[in-house]
Amino acid sequence: MSSAKRTDTRPAAPHAADSHDMIRVHGARENNLKDVSIEIPKRRLTVFTGVSGSGKSSLVFNTIAAESQRLINETYSAFVQGFMPTLARPEVDVLDGLTTAIIVDQQRMGADPRSTVGTATDANAMLRILFSRLGDPHIGPPSAYSFNTASVRASGAITVERGNKKAVKATYERTGGMCTNCEGRGKVSDIDLSQLYDDSKSLAEGAFTIPGWKSDSQWTVQVYAQSGFVDPHKPIREYTEKELRDFLYGEPVKVKVNGVNLTYEGLIPKIQKSFLSKDKESMQPHIRAFVERAVTFTTCPECDGTRLSEGARSSRIGKISIADACAMEIRDLAEWVRGLDEPSVAPLLTALRDTLDSFVEIGLGYLSLDRPAGTLSGGEAQRVKMIRHLGSSLTDTTYVFDEPTIGLHPHDIQRMNDLLLRLRDKGNTVLVVEHKPEAIAIADHVVDLGPGAGTAGGTVCFEGTVEDLRSAGTVTGRHLDDRSSLKETVRKPTGALEIRGANTHNLQDVDVDIPLGVLCVVTGVAGSGKSSLIHGSVPAGADVVSVDQSPIKGSRRSNPATYTGLLDPIRKAFAKANGVKPALFSANSEGACPTCNGAGVIYTDLAMMAGVASPCEDCEGKRFQPSVLEYRFGGRDISEVLAMSVAQAEEFFDAGEARTPAAHKILQRLADVGLGYLTLGQPLTTLSGGERQRLKLATHMGEKGGVYVLDEPTTGLHLADVEQLLGLLDRLVDAGKSVIVIEHHQAVMAHADWIIDLGPGAGHDGGRIVFEGTPADLVADRSTLTGEHLAAYVGA
Repeated sequence: MSSAKRTDTRPAAPHAADSHDMIRVHGARENNLKDVSIEIPKRRLTVFTGVSGSGKSSLVFNTIAAESQRLINETYSAFVQGFMPTLARPEVDVLDGLTTAIIVDQQRMGADPRSTVGTATDANAMLRILFSRLGDPHIGPPSAYSFNTASVRASGAITVERGNKKAVKATYERTGGMCTNCEGRGKVSDIDLSQLYDDSKSLAEGAFTIPGWKSDSQWTVQVYAQSGFVDPHKPIREYTEKELRDFLYGEPVKVKVNGVNLTYEGLIPKIQKSFLSKDKESMQPHIRAFVERAVTFTTCPECDGTRLSEGARSSRIGKISIADACAMEIRDLAEWVRGLDEPSVAPLLTALRDTLDSFVEIGLGYLSLDRPAGTLSGGEAQRVKMIRHLGSSLTDTTYVFDEPTIGLHPHDIQRMNDLLLRLRDKGNTVLVVEHKPEAIAIADHVVDLGPGAGTAGGTVCFEGTVEDLRSAGTVTGRHLDDRSSLKETVRKPTGALEIRGANTHNLQDVDVDIPLGVLCVVTGVAGSGKSSLIHGSVPAGADVVSVDQSPIKGSRRSNPATYTGLLDPIRKAFAKANGVKPALFSANSEGACPTCNGAGVIYTDLAMMAGVASPCEDCEGKRFQPSVLEYRFGGRDISEVLAMSVAQAEEFFDAGEARTPAAHKILQRLADVGLGYLTLGQPLTTLSGGERQRLKLATHMGEKGGVYVLDEPTTGLHLADVEQLLGLLDRLVDAGKSVIVIEHHQAVMAHADWIIDLGPGAGHDGGRIVFEGTPADLVADRSTLTGEHLAAYVGA
């Protein structure tokens, strides 16, 4: 036996493969980035900071992550790419050293009524397989336990086109787990007919009171009026029994209206398909108000809200059915699964245990699998998306996170930091967009963008360590160690909002008086019951303005001017000054450039390749017809006004011949929330998360109400912007409003007049009031987790 002789000669130079330890970005120009060039170390945790709108997301998501995804998509065949979203190459000169990017963003989960925490993750799929193997009695395959699958039975003749064609008798059967009464939604709706129509009028007289159903022109209304089933000139209360049945419950049937074939269907099924099949949160405000007025949702009496058929509920493992399993808190479910010992399904049990343990580890053990996905907060949705990556064996991957500490109590932030560090220590590159000092503190490398927002941002102000950032003199560096102090004097309440016996979700018969006329902050760990208490118990009536975390909807045609209603007074002012119609001054209406239809760009679809957007040559990207741009108001045309920033427009509409009080009032609110740098015509799709949140706040501030309910208004806000928000909250209270804020940020807690703390834990460990009083009393008391963290924050 001989062994090779070793010589101790070391290579003169490192291996070429080890030289790619940086992600290099040169000349990035996405959105407001100004030729940004940086080098990001691989296998390290890099945090991107800067004021809201400084270009963090443009660099991390729209440039680095987008190009990584585009390059991976290009490795698939053209046939497969045809089914995938097409991505254009970002505006950047060089992107070098990219690795596969896994993006965990802030997008809320799909708000489909049938989407739950279990269906959005793999947990429900694994549970269904488990019950189909071990459930007693055995009722069928995994689909028999799915509330999204209906049972189907069919029989008949089919023609087999093979050799001699012949008809063959065939039967088909599929067992689903959907409750037939509520169709897998868990709730049934009862419709108040008096909200749909005025029965003293006929259809011709405009009996319908449904939003958008006008009797003269609307096609839907014409179908009813000209169907022949009812007399359009007879008041609805005088219909015969048959006419009323056809009107309300008629089966779908083809009818001819003005020479066009259309489908007639009874009013009740029509309303159910048009309005009730959609999630309420995704509806426009006036449609949502109509649905809330006209429809009452009650728990389905047949399935008791479980969404499942009787067969699926009857099959059990031990004493637990799949409905029971989905209703358990996930930490309890994890314990139950751990107690199952079945060698025949051992790999399945291991995978299910790992998934459920990931929920617990990430701080979501208080959720249940049957929780509707649309009810999760932005922070919860983001952490649910993280679950599939926690146990991953992948290394040398780039993980991209968008403010992972959103919706987290200071107590939970340390747990999130540990997870980010664990992903890094497995050899991955972790890129995090973040504002919280506790999360910035764990960075290996910091990139600070700014110095301002919008056009005043888009440059790299600092690169280096957290320690160097503190002394760098940038906006982030100066504010990193900011600590709000407790108020010396607090305002006295002018009244109280009494809540008695609140038991929504995990609340345990809570009795509390919320003081009015002051700044009241509701705190507690994630899942302690804050939103359940405020949104579930404070009625959204005429006097309550609620600004929740739901994202604002908007296409590339929407902009701050259209979203806030600012464009209406501007259009009217232009129309009055020039003696023409207001519709001419809308790029979505009569004034639109006919070549690009008011989009400003021409989109060319290239099938499986990224489409190309080129500026419209006729209007040069101004979006309006040349004739419209000849009309002026205050010396400016409509495209020049839409190109102004909020601050410039506020000055323009304040005095002189362009004075327009209605427009000025809206612009003032936008400036108050710190959006003075936004241009009026900037597409909503280009706004950051923090900018959208503040745009929504500015819009709601125009509503008449005495009580403002804000759900985590510091989401997406830089440390410097939090001061401005506190000033805004003070102005609201000083103007006689009552402000109730659900918040985790200690600066807002310290600034409060009154604090209501829920806990002590999450899920069934929470749902109780653990403290009521002033911030100073909470700090002195230190009896709760919030008290301990607030005391540490103010240095008490």
